[in-house]
Amino acid sequence: MELYEVGGAVRDALLGLPVHDRDWVAVGATPEALVAAGYLPVGRDFPVFLHPTTREEVALARTERKTAPGYRGFVVHAAPGVTLEDDLLRRDLTINAIARDASGRLIDPHGGQRDLAAKVLRHVSPAFAEDPVRILRLARFAARFTDFSVAPETEALMRRMVAEGEVDALVPERVWQELARGLMEARPSRFFEVLRGCGALSRLLPEVDRLWGVPQRADYHPEVDTGVHLMMVLDMSARLGAALPVRYACLGHDLGKGTTPPEVLPRHTGHEGRSVALLRAVNQRLRVPTDCRELAEVVAREHGHIHRSIDFSPAATVRLLERCDAFRKPRRFEEILLACECDARGRLGLEEEVYAPGPRLQAALAAAQSVDTAKVAAHAAEHGARGPAVGEAIHAARCEAVASEPS
Repeated sequence: MELYEVGGAVRDALLGLPVHDRDWVAVGATPEALVAAGYLPVGRDFPVFLHPTTREEVALARTERKTAPGYRGFVVHAAPGVTLEDDLLRRDLTINAIARDASGRLIDPHGGQRDLAAKVLRHVSPAFAEDPVRILRLARFAARFTDFSVAPETEALMRRMVAEGEVDALVPERVWQELARGLMEARPSRFFEVLRGCGALSRLLPEVDRLWGVPQRADYHPEVDTGVHLMMVLDMSARLGAALPVRYACLGHDLGKGTTPPEVLPRHTGHEGRSVALLRAVNQRLRVPTDCRELAEVVAREHGHIHRSIDFSPAATVRLLERCDAFRKPRRFEEILLACECDARGRLGLEEEVYAPGPRLQAALAAAQSVDTAKVAAHAAEHGARGPAVGEAIHAARCEAVASEPS
């Protein structure tokens, strides 16, 4: 048996990037031999094991044969006779098809080092077309390696895959997994630009795809185009180090603008409600996790109010805090405000603007939280208040506290 380091660890080391996870390929081995040597089997779809001491993943060298549409339609062949070159040939991109042996020698049969130097994302072989997940993975690498381009022949291959319906076979869980990873990369906009360029975005996220070419009022949006604005918002979320729920909320905050009637453009009155409805459909279709879907729906519904809240009365401010569930979930409210800041600063020429509503609403929440609600409720009950009347008394006390806060 021979072990070779493969994939991302080799690639990142050659790029001078930190290496976090190492993957290995075992050539000339059998599952029984690895188990006998103390390796722990963990692979469900193909033979993968954990090294007995390092716990790093070791996979048997394997080949694949396409048997059905989608990314699950494969038969995997792993046997001692499968060579390292056979294994590397089935990988997605040339930069991920470089191996290193125990002596440090690089095995690079597909020009991965050349493409690293040229900063090109290129498919290894026509087998790329057999797995639609590879389109999503390439888009994610484009968002990570922001100065890499996509090889023209690879772009053409992805367009053909979309035309042949391969992306339609992707299961929701895998689309969400790759979408979430793409959102967390250094420049999320490139993830969507690559998918849009090959036609995959219109099949996977038509609610997002239709935003390009939709105009907005230039006095609020100097960049005008709604799709361009969305990409700027996503990149601002990365710049500000936002967590995944915030970035997903940024993605969905303006979906309703894609369904604004043409006769009322560039105004988008009522787009917030349409955004929430579209988001709920996306959330259900992709089985989006609860924390992401809940935050996104609040941001879609309330971001316009939050932007304008700097001029709100104390009563309107408290009602906004209540709609955002800020009293029960103050940490989530911080994330809501961050998503709104990304929206406000994701506009041409406004990237360095201070987002005034954020500190103002945080101060208002702190003032309202200083109210002793138990004491207010008890006092209201002593004067005969019951049920909703107690809630009204607490609301009034919070309004008074916000009103007393220096502006």
